[in-house]
Amino acid sequence: MLETLHHWWDAFLTIPHLQRWLTLAWLLYLIPLCGWIVLQKREPVATLSWVLSLSLLPYIGYLIYFLLGPQKIKRQQLRRHQSRTGLDTYETFCPAEEGCTELAMLAQSTTGLPPSTATSVQLLVDGSATYEAILDAVRQARDHIHLEYYIYNPDRCGTRLLEALIAKAREGVKVRLLLDAVGSSKVGRRFLQPLHDAGGESAWFHPTRFRPFTRPWVNLRTHRKIVVIDGGIAFTGGINITDEEDESLRPDAYRDLHLRMEGEVVRSVQQVFVEDWVYATGQTRKDFHGTRLWIATETGVEGGISAQTLVSGPDSAWEPIHRMHVAAIHEAKSRVWLVTPYFVPGEAARMALTSAALGGLDVRLLVPKMSDSRLVTYAARSYFDELLAAGVKVYEYGPRMMHSKALLCDDHLALIGSANFDHRSFRLNFEISMLFRDRGLAGLLAQLLEGEFAVSAPVHLQRRRSLWRHRLPEALARLTSPLL
Repeated sequence: MLETLHHWWDAFLTIPHLQRWLTLAWLLYLIPLCGWIVLQKREPVATLSWVLSLSLLPYIGYLIYFLLGPQKIKRQQLRRHQSRTGLDTYETFCPAEEGCTELAMLAQSTTGLPPSTATSVQLLVDGSATYEAILDAVRQARDHIHLEYYIYNPDRCGTRLLEALIAKAREGVKVRLLLDAVGSSKVGRRFLQPLHDAGGESAWFHPTRFRPFTRPWVNLRTHRKIVVIDGGIAFTGGINITDEEDESLRPDAYRDLHLRMEGEVVRSVQQVFVEDWVYATGQTRKDFHGTRLWIATETGVEGGISAQTLVSGPDSAWEPIHRMHVAAIHEAKSRVWLVTPYFVPGEAARMALTSAALGGLDVRLLVPKMSDSRLVTYAARSYFDELLAAGVKVYEYGPRMMHSKALLCDDHLALIGSANFDHRSFRLNFEISMLFRDRGLAGLLAQLLEGEFAVSAPVHLQRRRSLWRHRLPEALARLTSPLL
């Protein structure tokens, strides 16, 4: 075998004008690929990163960009319209009276979801409390249970929830379970079959099947975590369904934050699920016939907590959640506290944070000491020197993985959800976050974050750091930031 390969290699090297032919082949590969990437009209840094990276991988680069390259999704407008029927009877535009802030207008303009209110918002810390709250709500369901998750594992937590869903489906409650095909790849047909036998439904978001002449959506995932019970109770946040987030089962479980909500704002969360379900399954609004998507008589009273649902994804060119983070930071007057497991900011977000600190605000950043991605950890640390020099207080949480995603501005604004502070969440993933303007809720979040800061290690500006262990790995990781 080796002799044959050696023979073929010698024959290849004897081809006349080999260098010219290889150069021509490389140019025929590179020019169309560069044109393809440039026409995406991404940020220059991201475009150059793709071009430089793939220019070193002749022809293989086509496959890499085809599978993982940035792309936009144009959802079928008919499906979106049909899915909204019966849910969009609230005000189409933000009312001009008091309470219609610039942030609320910005959120509605970029997402299509208006400001709303909640009668109750509960912060759920870590997986054990979150799973118990979800199971309790599921057991009380009478009409329907809607769930959408990025990661749903068929482990102890996943099995326990599935058994509860099966029991409710047998009682006649309509159960719809939407799972991301990549994040929940451990779930198989055998695991879901009992739910189907009981009358429940399941669907996959962007299945990984191959379709000729069509770019796969391997890199475009739903990162949302949504549970809606009877149109009156909604859960969302950062916690997936997995034993890795249940501290009662594992001492190294992720540290995380979730929300339980009641009130009018549930209608917006329901709308997000219905749109995703219709988009993923090809069903129409008629397939929800008999399901009371919104129970106005029970939860339609105006609540005392100002709330607004934020969504973003590759189907929107506005990067709504990214814009809301930046706008909220710019609006802040006294403090900006940010906690995120993945910190890979773009220029706008980085400028907002450093400008707030340079302007005298109390700006704090909390990240895990070591995330589940070493590359992201190094990329995040490459920004620390600039942040620290501007006056940002940076903390690293450990030994557990910090997975909470929240932004606190001043004493009244809180933003909590599924979106990380990185390019992937802001541009590639389908995300959901909640924006609250309420001093009581912001106070609870502040109290929680103060406890997290107290047990975290502050990062100090160090002039002398190892070139090989720190500075070079961080600099190299930073080069991949636009691709993370």
